Amino acid sequence: MPGILYVVATPIGNLEDITARALRILREVALIAAEDTRHSRKLLNHFGIHTPLISCHEHNEQQRQDTLISRLLAGESIALISDAGTPAIADPGYRLVRACHLAGVTVTPIPGASALLAALSAAGEPTDRFVFEGFLPTRAAAREAALRAICNEPRTVVCYETPHRLLAALAAIAAVWGAERPLVVARELTKLHEELFRGTVNQALEHFGAARVRGELVLILPPYAAAAPPRDLAVVLRDLLVTQRLSRKEAVKLVAKDFGVPRSDVYRISLEIDQSKGEKESA
Repeated sequence: MPGILYVVATPIGNLEDITARALRILREVALIAAEDTRHSRKLLNHFGIHTPLISCHEHNEQQRQDTLISRLLAGESIALISDAGTPAIADPGYRLVRACHLAGVTVTPIPGASALLAALSAAGEPTDRFVFEGFLPTRAAAREAALRAICNEPRTVVCYETPHRLLAALAAIAAVWGAERPLVVARELTKLHEELFRGTVNQALEHFGAARVRGELVLILPPYAAAAPPRDLAVVLRDLLVTQRLSRKEAVKLVAKDFGVPRSDVYRISLEIDQSKGEKESA
C-alpha cells in the first residue's frame, strides 16, 4: 500500500503552538520534506525528533516530486513542512500535493498555526468573507495594478508583506486606496515582539517609518465601503411634508436635527416648497 503525505503545520513563532499530533507524525514518518532543512532542524532538535530531512522549496519542488512520489508509492509516509505555519499557503507544497493526488497517494492535513488565520482572528475586522492575496508584487507598477484591481473589494483583504517592502506597500496603498483608508498590520505574531497596529494607512506609514521594521507581517484591509450618496435637504423635507404629510413644525425639527442646520433655514425652505407646490397645483 502507498504511504501517506502528511501536510504538517508548524509554529509561526512560539514553539508551544505545535500540536501533539504534529509531533507524533513528525516522529513516525520515514522522511520530512522541509522548505529549509537548516531552519527545520532547529525545530526538530528542540523536540528531540531525529527523522531524516530532505529539502523541498520553490526552486526544486518540481524536481523533488519524482523522488518523493516514488518513496510514497513504495509504502513510506512523508511529512511536508514549511519554515513556519501551514505548508502550501503562500509557501511551496501545492505542486507536490497535486502530484500525490494524481498518483493515488493519500494526502492528510495536520492543521495548526497559520499567520493568515491568526491575524484575522485578532484584527477585529469582518471575517465572514475575506480574500487572500498572498504577497503583493515586488515591482511598483505591478503592485499598484494589483491594488487597483481590489480597490473596491467588498470582502476583507489579507496579504503578506516583508519588512523591507512594507513602507513601499503602504505608500502604494495610500496612493491607490487613499491615505485615510483603515487597515491592520500584524507583526511578529506569537513572538516576543508581537504587535497589532490599527489605524489609517497614513498613520501606519508614520508609525512604521519611525524605525527599522523587523519580523513577518500580515496586512488586513477592511472591506470597501462606498460613501453614501449626498442627500438633498429640500428633497428630504419635501418627502416629509408632501408624501408623509408631517406637520411643518415636526418636519422642520426632524430635518434641522438630521442635517445639523438652523431651524430657521429649514423653515424658509419649507415655505419655498409650499410655494412650488401651489404653483404646480394652479397650473
